[in-house]
Amino acid sequence: MKFFTPKEANQTLPLVKKIVGDILKAGQAIRELSMERAKPEEDPEIIRLMDHLDELFEELETIGCSYKDWNFSDGLVDFPSVLNGKEVCLCWRSDEASVEYFHGAEEGFTGRKAIPKEWA
Repeated sequence: MKFFTPKEANQTLPLVKKIVGDILKAGQAIRELSMERAKPEEDPEIIRLMDHLDELFEELETIGCSYKDWNFSDGLVDFPSVLNGKEVCLCWRSDEASVEYFHGAEEGFTGRKAIPKEWA
């Protein structure tokens, strides 16, 4: 597993932002089509979009981060990191300019705190 410093996480953001934008578009399209179609699980367009989502998730995993927003509304991404010897996640949301928050590995988005200046 790769561990990111805040600087390294921010260096990946141009690519991560593009991938997350594509994830949000595909996820929202799947949601809309699923409400319109009688058998969404058999719909070829939905299946194509699901396959595309899988490819996008794999791209993020190749970078070393993971997608965490299954409502496809906020575009949350976690970057594994270590702070004071403990595993944590640097946390970025698609409307933020940079990675500025972290949370404990088990806490999730609601437990996020600002990255300490001495760590950034």
